[in-house]
Amino acid sequence: MSVSGRQVALAVQSMLQAVTGRSCGYGSAPTSTSQPTGNTIPYSVLYGLGQASGFGPPFGDADAEARVLLQVSSVGTTEEQATLHADKVRAAFLARVPGGGLFLNRINVAGATVIGRELDADEGSTVDSSIYTYVQRFALRVSVPNT
Repeated sequence: MSVSGRQVALAVQSMLQAVTGRSCGYGSAPTSTSQPTGNTIPYSVLYGLGQASGFGPPFGDADAEARVLLQVSSVGTTEEQATLHADKVRAAFLARVPGGGLFLNRINVAGATVIGRELDADEGSTVDSSIYTYVQRFALRVSVPNT
């Protein structure tokens, strides 16, 4: 069984909205009816960047694994606002339970388990027509039981 990039992205979108308290569009800016804050800035936009397979354990283990790449663009009206939101996104992905080593915020993918995550690239902010965008790329290691 393969890893569904769409399912991973939807799970990440849900986690980001819950943890940051701001809307997160999937492939485009959130709409005015998006939850929890509509298209009110700051918000984030999530993009799937594909995946690489073949990361499974050796010796015929029954699990299939993939490295799923996702980009999150944090949008603000000032550089400070976009950077602050990007800090919240980074913490949402990477914060750990003190003393436990587990990630603080679960990413619940239907039929799969996120077994690792890392910041793949942090490209910082750019400005276009007075809108600031801070771009980060994350890599998730996802395992799906072989059924």
